[in-house]
Amino acid sequence: MSRPTGKTIRTVANMRVLMLSKACIVGIYQPKLEAIARRGVDLTVLVPPAWRDERGLQRLERSHTAGYQLRQLPIRFNGNFHLHHYPTLGREMRQRQPQLVHIDEEPYNLATWQALYHARRLGAKSLFFSWQNILRAYPPPFSWGEGYVLRKADYALAGTEAAADVLRRKGYAGSLATIPQFGTSASLFKPAETRPARPFTIGYIGRIVPEKGLRILLRAARQLDGEWRLRLIGGGSALAEMAALAQSLAIGERVDFSGQLPSADLPAEYHKLDALVLPSLTRANWKEQFGRVLVEAMASGLPVIGSDSGAIPGVIGDAGLVVPEGDVEALAGALRELRDQPALRQDLIEKGTARFLAHFTHERIAEATVAVYREMLNLS
Repeated sequence: MSRPTGKTIRTVANMRVLMLSKACIVGIYQPKLEAIARRGVDLTVLVPPAWRDERGLQRLERSHTAGYQLRQLPIRFNGNFHLHHYPTLGREMRQRQPQLVHIDEEPYNLATWQALYHARRLGAKSLFFSWQNILRAYPPPFSWGEGYVLRKADYALAGTEAAADVLRRKGYAGSLATIPQFGTSASLFKPAETRPARPFTIGYIGRIVPEKGLRILLRAARQLDGEWRLRLIGGGSALAEMAALAQSLAIGERVDFSGQLPSADLPAEYHKLDALVLPSLTRANWKEQFGRVLVEAMASGLPVIGSDSGAIPGVIGDAGLVVPEGDVEALAGALRELRDQPALRQDLIEKGTARFLAHFTHERIAEATVAVYREMLNLS
């Protein structure tokens, strides 16, 4: 990822940027938008009023809206990742007359094709974003739309080097930068001032779905002796299955299922944990694309454990423990290490804090993103 050189914020006057992003309905992602606007960007962000996925309905949170415009548009096919689009998008873009359109969506989505079409009609520069880290061939019409985006967009942002490699292998030949989609706020996610007396408490935050490896986590936790607790925070299609498994393993009284929470509640949830685990499992059509909860945990002063699926090892670096995916014994061993070795736990906490500040704050992501805007508009 591009990194700023020093603490001076470079601003660009009168640079009109319009961003389309369903992800920006989440309040804890919005500080990046404020950080972009502080760099002199006249920023308008278009979002749906809500987005539906396997966790339920996530409504727009207006949590951090200083310095830019956050506007909601009606959406069609809400919850359909490939086919959702915005019937009034063209009119909104004509009214805004942006110089640059930042399409915060994958190249094989209808919303991306729609935004790129209108950007080209307006003569605006365009860029899109991708997390896709598996080379996949899509059937028509998605392959046609993806090809259109790869040929016609002016710039691509990839969340990881693996995603950048996939874009190149698919034939994208344009300008490209590797920048995570969002950073994490150092003012929202920070270490707890005190730790109350409690059993060793393991946490998972995210989608409760099979590919996240929660069966492995439950079976690993069962191997621990002594007092411990496990908190699973999130919603998803496997929630009932995981609750039933906890009961069948005779650990139901030690496992708390908290359900899906508003993003503003998450910083406090990390303070209830002693370690954060992301035990993702690679599937034929998916592997972990980033693992934002790992960064949030580092910022919150927690040691982290992740499987070796997808981007997880690159996110953790030397600031946590990485275990083979699907390996119950290895995960149980890593949990014992963190519980029983205070010096190791403290070392990983310190490394995690340093890694977060060096690479993953909203300010870092915003600076790198605005550098791309300047490059695209020949303002460097």
